[in-house]
Amino acid sequence: MSVYLVVSIVLCYMVWIKCIYYRHRRTLVKSLKHLMNGSTSKEPNGADIRALIVTAHPDDECMFFAPTIIRLVELNASVHLLCLSEGNYYNQGAQRKQELLNSCAVLGIPDSRITIVDHKRLPDDPKADWSVSLVSSMIVKHMRAQSFNMVLTFDGSGVSGHANHIAIHKAVSHLASSGQVPNDCCLLSLVTVGLLRKYISFLELPFSWLLPSCLRCIIGSQGYRQAKDAMFCHRTQLLWFRYLYITLSRYMFVNTFQMIPRGPKNLKIY
Repeated sequence: MSVYLVVSIVLCYMVWIKCIYYRHRRTLVKSLKHLMNGSTSKEPNGADIRALIVTAHPDDECMFFAPTIIRLVELNASVHLLCLSEGNYYNQGAQRKQELLNSCAVLGIPDSRITIVDHKRLPDDPKADWSVSLVSSMIVKHMRAQSFNMVLTFDGSGVSGHANHIAIHKAVSHLASSGQVPNDCCLLSLVTVGLLRKYISFLELPFSWLLPSCLRCIIGSQGYRQAKDAMFCHRTQLLWFRYLYITLSRYMFVNTFQMIPRGPKNLKIY
């Protein structure tokens, strides 16, 4: 294969990525309208969306959900965060809580829309089995108090395989399957991808574009700088491999979601 052909393929691929980014805003609004129309007869706009991001630890919001938060805030949606631990694995809970507030300020979520849980039965620990019934009760209480019409969280693999992430997905799935979620609220899970797709940075965009999903949130260079600045707020977490993650992870550029199904489901509750 000649150098000229290789360069041509690379240039075409980059142009394709550029086109995807410019088309994304229109498709994002269309996807949101489709999701919201499934639960209301009203024609929605960004300001009609009250979205809750449910995470397990400080830094989850920018490591995994930054493109979603940035895009929803741009559309004037009301974006809230429920973080189910202070991230006290290394006894840094107080510092990490402040880092989370700083990160959310960069992403566009004010302090008044952030809830950070500190519960002895929900420790920041990859070996801890969080009680699905406890997590479910906390989430549904928060949902009903704030009347959210969209909830976004991890899928069954938790992106990184962290047990705390997976417990949140189980809890939200339980709420969906047991009929405890209001009819006007849609539930979405962040799609976990394989290692190759996960670590090819923005080059992964065409795969996310072509593969089916209920919602895609894509950011460009400006949004990436915002996501990166949010990550840098988490000073306690900036070990050498975090810098690699910031540079190489597709989750810094794109999020794709699938609907969490409602209806009967055999789910073990602890």
